[in-house]
Amino acid sequence: MKLGERFRAFWNKPSHIAYLFIAPVMILLVTFSIIPMIASFFLSTFDADIFLNDNKFIGLGNYQEALQDPRFWNGLWVTVKFAVVEVPIQMIVAMVLAALVTKNSVQNKIFRGIYFLPIICSATAVAIMWRMFLHSSVGIFTYFLELMGIRGVNFLNSPDITIYVIIFMSVWKTFGISTIIFVSAMQNVPKDLYEAADLDGCSKIKQFFKITIPIIMPTFSFILITRLIGSLQVFDIIFTTTGGGPNYTTESLVTYVYTRAFSTQNRLGYATALSEFLFGLILVLTVIMYGKMFKNKNN
Repeated sequence: MKLGERFRAFWNKPSHIAYLFIAPVMILLVTFSIIPMIASFFLSTFDADIFLNDNKFIGLGNYQEALQDPRFWNGLWVTVKFAVVEVPIQMIVAMVLAALVTKNSVQNKIFRGIYFLPIICSATAVAIMWRMFLHSSVGIFTYFLELMGIRGVNFLNSPDITIYVIIFMSVWKTFGISTIIFVSAMQNVPKDLYEAADLDGCSKIKQFFKITIPIIMPTFSFILITRLIGSLQVFDIIFTTTGGGPNYTTESLVTYVYTRAFSTQNRLGYATALSEFLFGLILVLTVIMYGKMFKNKNN
């Protein structure tokens, strides 16, 4: 068989055409995801600075140091606490709002555009805006509290409440995208199910829990996983508002990684090892949650 005939025979197979279209994406994935992941693991085995000078291979030394580092455990605790509190609140707010604006009325369409606006803004811009609102001297919230006789509240410099203030900022910033996804899922629920439930005398609340939620559960699981991954990587909103303070009470693991690598520590190898711990945590949680999601889908 001639070369031209072999070439035509090769591309006449549908699977080979599919490989051609997949190839650019796979090349980008390998170049910008797989190779950097492998390189970061090797970098974590070196005592390296940001300029990669005087690199010294230390094996798992960075990982051993991390396990004995109080700030690593503090950053991990802050990260987990942020995710455990932020994700449920955000999903509840998004689901309730989605249920209220599912109908395609003019008012609901306008409202969807309004609550989607925060997601368009960068997290840094949102953090700066809220930092101005919550300023202990000139912030608008401080002003209204003083009108009510409440003084001395420092939202961004209190070890007890600052992390929850940042969680509020994050929820305000991100709930819009989850709401839009929930609205799309709820609009695809068959209307005849609601009509049958109305004939049986089911209330709207009962319909929501017995019909809507079970049908949109795959969407719920998708949002839960993506929001959990995002919240475990929280950085910009914390870095812009508090920088991890006061007394490291808002220092997430990613914030600590940045401090170690680029701020004052200049220990890129150690920071990479810290990020590998976070990657492992996210990977394990994602595999577990996707496994449960597909298991429930098959059942």
